[in-house]
Amino acid sequence: MRASGVRGVPVVANGTRRRRARRRRVMWAGGEALVTVGAVLLLLVAHQLWWTNREARQGAERKVAALEREWDAADPDTAAPGPADAGTVPAAPPSPSAGPPGATARQRSYPATGPSRTGHSRAYAVLTVPRLGLRVPVAEGVGKRDVLDKGYAGHYPGTQQPGRAGNFALAGHRNTHGEPFRYLPRLRAGDTIRVETRTATYTYAVDQILPRTSARDSGVLRPVPRSAVRPAYGYTDPGYYLTLTTCTPEFTSRYRLVVWGKLLSMRPRSR
Repeated sequence: MRASGVRGVPVVANGTRRRRARRRRVMWAGGEALVTVGAVLLLLVAHQLWWTNREARQGAERKVAALEREWDAADPDTAAPGPADAGTVPAAPPSPSAGPPGATARQRSYPATGPSRTGHSRAYAVLTVPRLGLRVPVAEGVGKRDVLDKGYAGHYPGTQQPGRAGNFALAGHRNTHGEPFRYLPRLRAGDTIRVETRTATYTYAVDQILPRTSARDSGVLRPVPRSAVRPAYGYTDPGYYLTLTTCTPEFTSRYRLVVWGKLLSMRPRSR
């Protein structure tokens, strides 16, 4: 039964009031759910963009310090090179014993140190890029959980070790988890990059930058690196190469950015 009222004044049924009340409750609950979802997404974004960077950078810094302490405690003149020192890819000519142009006799005979067979994914070198203020560990492998998500640079299995003829190739995150390679596009030809191992320090000079190529462009990792997608980029002659790769554009993994360097010098690591 409808409620009575004065003529000309709207009369609202009880059922209408209940329906309006239900709609308000539904809208309120929906609003709370949206706020909750928004807060969760915000926390996830903060975790990815801030927390993972913080944790990875701190962990990478601790690992660099630990490696330096370990190397300082060892005698580089008696330390035996690990099994990987022989290289995992046959060296392209000139032979590894020849050394880079201008190398002294001591430099030519100095061993290139790589990870042991039992130390897969373990950090064994330190990558330093002065222009970027970057100093991070290098570990064997390019797995996310074991290497890249720790803020390390990962060594592509099957490519050479530092100081050896061929291609020493590394990968690193551009965003999140320490993002060590975020600013690779800032590098310019002639910038120096150092790779320090237990026994020696290898200095490379940036030579070429490939702004974008396919994520499956395996040519950039060959002993004589040359893009299979954009063959104008790369090399035709054997040499001593360093390759740095990361995702591009930022916050995507669709393409790869590639930086190539050539070995300038190698010297025994100073204690």
